[in-house]
Amino acid sequence: MTISDGVGRRPGGRSARVRAAVRAATLSELAEKGYTALTVEGVATRSGVHKTTVYRRWGGIDGLIADALEMASEEPWPIPDTGSAAGDLRALARLVLTGFTEAAEAPVSTAFIAAATQSPAVADALRDFFASRHDQAARIVTRAVARGELPDGTDPAEVVRAAVAPLYYRLFVSREPVDATVADRAADAALAAARAGTLGQVGSG
Repeated sequence: MTISDGVGRRPGGRSARVRAAVRAATLSELAEKGYTALTVEGVATRSGVHKTTVYRRWGGIDGLIADALEMASEEPWPIPDTGSAAGDLRALARLVLTGFTEAAEAPVSTAFIAAATQSPAVADALRDFFASRHDQAARIVTRAVARGELPDGTDPAEVVRAAVAPLYYRLFVSREPVDATVADRAADAALAAARAGTLGQVGSG
């Protein structure tokens, strides 16, 4: 998922500093303990923010996770720009894969998915997070259309979904092995579908 700790990214007084500190503590606690062991007390201790403040502002662990996702959705994503649709989609799929396989990121990314299956508030925040990522990744497709690599009317979000969905299926449904080869294959399949015109915008033709 490629989510940073957010510290120093949000200017604006004590309230912003408290929010950033609590967000960083939430991510650290998730990385070390996972969703099921996350506690308000642990976040409060790590952040240096009194637990009554945490409860008052975030309500509980689901509020903490949802807010961390909201902050992440507002941050820029390093969208690949290799000069070709094929290279960009492969790099994008590998970027997503890295968020769930690299030791520094995988525990938090996996915890977000686990939390979303149990909390409607986190599920809503996760949906908004992915919507933001899809909006940013859409540049890959709009550039490809402008270069003539993909047909007019191609739906950018659908191409992005098609490129990364097989990774999520293997990671969280079938539990099959997933690596760079699988990521490349998913990206190539999405590109082929887009070139064939099967990922057009609804009502575009």
